[in-house]
Amino acid sequence: MTSSGYGRADSDSDRVLHLAGDPDAVARARRLVSSALGTGHPLHDDCVLLTSEIATNAVVHSDSGDGGTFTLSVSYAAEWVRIACQDAGSLDPPFGWRPSSPLDTGGRGLLLLEALAHRWGFIREAGTNNVWFEMHVDLLNPSPVTPQGALRVAR
Repeated sequence: MTSSGYGRADSDSDRVLHLAGDPDAVARARRLVSSALGTGHPLHDDCVLLTSEIATNAVVHSDSGDGGTFTLSVSYAAEWVRIACQDAGSLDPPFGWRPSSPLDTGGRGLLLLEALAHRWGFIREAGTNNVWFEMHVDLLNPSPVTPQGALRVAR
């Protein structure tokens, strides 16, 4: 593996990972989010998916993928998650590209951010792109009412 190791940020709920800009780093970014949140966190799956998208964009669409690096940071609590990916920059800012055909295999990453994240955005500063998103549990209505007694299965 060409990526560097895990780091700690300011609190127990913050994680930072510095990664080489290669395709293997995307899987490491997903694993960091998964291990930080735990599979039982109600935002786990969406956060892992969106992390995969922004890490892939860092590798494919920025100078990180040309021998550079990128940094993934994860801040979280029981009811919210904020993930940011700072890459080595690009000539153009990140933008939502729509696939020309429903069969296209790419071009949906920022559209997924728009659809799933509570808030997201990017900051271009000092030659870098920092794409971030926030998720909040209240969007998922995490307190469904469970009936007392036996559960019935709809048929």
